[in-house]
Amino acid sequence: MAKQPLILSVDDDPQVQRALQRDLRAQYRQQYRILSTTSAAEALASLPELKKQGETVALFLSDQRMPEMPGVDFLVEAKKTFPEAKRVLLTAYSDTEAAIKAINEVQLDYYLAKPWDPPSEKLYPVLDELLDDWQANHRPDYDGLRLIGYQVSSASHELKDFLSGNLFPYQWLSYPEQAAARELLALHGFTEKDLPVVVLQDGQTLAKPSKTTLAERLGLRQQASQPVYDVVIIGAGPAGLAAAVYGGSEGLKTLIVEKQAPGGQAGTSSRIENYLGFPTGLSGAELARRATAQAQRFGVEFLSPQQVVNIQLAGQYKLLTLANGSQVNTKALVICTGVDYRQLDTPGMRQLAGAGVYYGAATTEAAAYQGKQVYVVGGGNSAGQGAMYLSRFARQVHLVIRRPSLAETMSQYLIDQIAATANIQLVACAEVAEVTGHERVEQITLQNADGLRQTQPADAVFVFIGTRPHTEWIQLSLIKNDKGFIETGRALTKYEHFQRDWPLAREPYPLETCIPGVFAAGDVRAEAMNRVASAVGEGAMAISFVHKYLAEV
Repeated sequence: MAKQPLILSVDDDPQVQRALQRDLRAQYRQQYRILSTTSAAEALASLPELKKQGETVALFLSDQRMPEMPGVDFLVEAKKTFPEAKRVLLTAYSDTEAAIKAINEVQLDYYLAKPWDPPSEKLYPVLDELLDDWQANHRPDYDGLRLIGYQVSSASHELKDFLSGNLFPYQWLSYPEQAAARELLALHGFTEKDLPVVVLQDGQTLAKPSKTTLAERLGLRQQASQPVYDVVIIGAGPAGLAAAVYGGSEGLKTLIVEKQAPGGQAGTSSRIENYLGFPTGLSGAELARRATAQAQRFGVEFLSPQQVVNIQLAGQYKLLTLANGSQVNTKALVICTGVDYRQLDTPGMRQLAGAGVYYGAATTEAAAYQGKQVYVVGGGNSAGQGAMYLSRFARQVHLVIRRPSLAETMSQYLIDQIAATANIQLVACAEVAEVTGHERVEQITLQNADGLRQTQPADAVFVFIGTRPHTEWIQLSLIKNDKGFIETGRALTKYEHFQRDWPLAREPYPLETCIPGVFAAGDVRAEAMNRVASAVGEGAMAISFVHKYLAEV
């Protein structure tokens, strides 16, 4: 709910001030908040703090004869903080000449002679007209979280990605291009060395905050509330969220731990059009929002952003150590950590990461490249969805692939959309050889199959190439394939040492790893289908096997 604008009155005579406050509240309290004081100095001192808190002053009323300063001087100073506010001077008949002079010299809006009885004739008509004019021309400031930073900055990009992924609405203010960014930074006493700066809705500020610090201030849970859980899910992608929904709905004491934001890789997709039940498609962020709300409705506990750094076994329990040093105990564990985009190890990519080079992140950064030249690297569905989304902003999108066509790697509906989009150019049989630029991407060099190189101007490079499983952190002796994906179910029997180490008489359940009670679902699992729908299905299936496992212990 937007804050009501303020009417601020100043008169050093307490009796007059009380009467003014009474009349203002009687007429305007439904639309405005009324603030009154007998001290002009106190009122001036409060204005910067009001500005920091996101307040807006619609009207100043000030008595002319005050011991601390004349009313005209107060209004001149007040205008510096709230230049759009209307300004009215309260005068005795002997001050009329000063009031008229103020109208001419300092753009005073009106002066009122005291007393103003009856207010219905001498006060309200004047103020009504001024306030109506103010309302007609006022453009409310953004009433929410604001992020100030350099557009091409890895630190700024990380916070934008975090806020977007966790579904926090925010206003991005690019420094130094936007006047609002410069003004807000100065208002809070920061310099460019403090960027990025987060201004919270209540006016409090955070300079160069870590994701954990920002999460705590935004109310995201960082500590588990229970000593033991029936099931802990690591990763809040589609598989993890589905497992959480089914675990919570079926009465299991369920905790989900996510290191970045709900949705995983799918959460960064601008439009998923082949997911069952959504004929017009939906964004990955919307899918994540719905699933998160659904899981929380069933009592599932979320820790985010939080990371599991170690897993140990203690009899039937799994002991998880979190990045903040705390421990969580669980009877069953579902690993849904998904995959990360592989990074391009070509000259310039690492140095310009976050400064025009992005891995995924099309929805977060697209608006910044309005009318620019951008390159998308990759031939899978994520790359296609990213290219389509970027085409709404960029002047030209160049889709760079190593194969001769998209037919083998991309869904046909996306191929058709790309072919029908005038500002997407397919660059086949090519790869990135180098990106260059001073503090930001300025040029890209592509190399074709014959080894010939061509350098072109570029403003950004969005990379969606290949994936690698996010399993390198797992110290537990899980069986993985040669690419690092976790093996589950009957596929484990092809490993000789599995038969020797498996402790139970039964075979592992589908989706169960080589350790009883530890399951894997979604893209992190070997032989997964790598589709949102299949990941959701596996997350739900994992909970059915968790139930069977819990019945055994």
